[in-house]
Amino acid sequence: MSFFLEVLIGGLLAGVMYSLVALGFVLIYKASGVFNFAQGAMVFFAALTFTGLQEAWQLPLWLAFVLTLGVMVGVGIATERVVLRPLVNQPQITLFMATIGLAFFIEGVAQLVWGTNIRRLDLGLQDEPIEAVMERFNLLVSKFDLVAALVAGALVTVLAVFFNKTRIGRALRAVADDHQAALAVGIPLKQIWAIVWSVAGFVALVAGLLWGARNGVQFALTFVALKALPVLILGGFESILGAIVGGLIIGAAEKLAEVYLGQYVGGGIEGWFAYALALLFLLIRPEGLFGERHIDRV
Repeated sequence: MSFFLEVLIGGLLAGVMYSLVALGFVLIYKASGVFNFAQGAMVFFAALTFTGLQEAWQLPLWLAFVLTLGVMVGVGIATERVVLRPLVNQPQITLFMATIGLAFFIEGVAQLVWGTNIRRLDLGLQDEPIEAVMERFNLLVSKFDLVAALVAGALVTVLAVFFNKTRIGRALRAVADDHQAALAVGIPLKQIWAIVWSVAGFVALVAGLLWGARNGVQFALTFVALKALPVLILGGFESILGAIVGGLIIGAAEKLAEVYLGQYVGGGIEGWFAYALALLFLLIRPEGLFGERHIDRV
């Protein structure tokens, strides 16, 4: 039983970090209806910029974080003005293809500026068992995973409250429902988009630091965003709560599947099980657990 709990807890902690990545997609999609395929590239760019600034100028963690945050806010605002704003009212496929091109551009610029070498990111957290938990409950819980999950969970909670309870959050929901109606009642559409893209840059920075410290700062970080796709499919593309619940389900399911089913399929199930689960879920509820059901009448 203790081993099952260890696997489950480890999956849930990883799931919180998946939720953080998925949140970046949700924010952009809620505000503009755009699926930002470049979110993974932004995560990679943020982590690479952070470590690059540290190495180049020997900066302390907090100062490197502040400078990188400024860079990511600038990237978010520039993306909104250069990519999104000129394509307003264009077909969704056009916007989606634009974010794919943006992803390759950001990846190329990041490696052009900072190089392609794998970097180590040290946040001062050791990936070691928590002694108190091990002694009292006989469970191996990673200190790094727990702290990272707490940070990710706190950020997701703050953003959920911010976008659900504040004036900006209400404006965001209005913009998401109908752009033209929001403009008609005086909501500054361009400012809302700039704020959302800036917040998405901040989320990408936090996600990049956590995943970079766990797996190293390398190009593979861009693929972390792909794990957010099953999370979004389960939770719904427009729901912050869905990003949280979907992340927990995916994190726990893939860990349990790797341990208990991997031996029957030759291992490596953790890499694809989440997508298989999402595909199955699409057949049952395509709009996700917390997505709105759309009915088209003709």
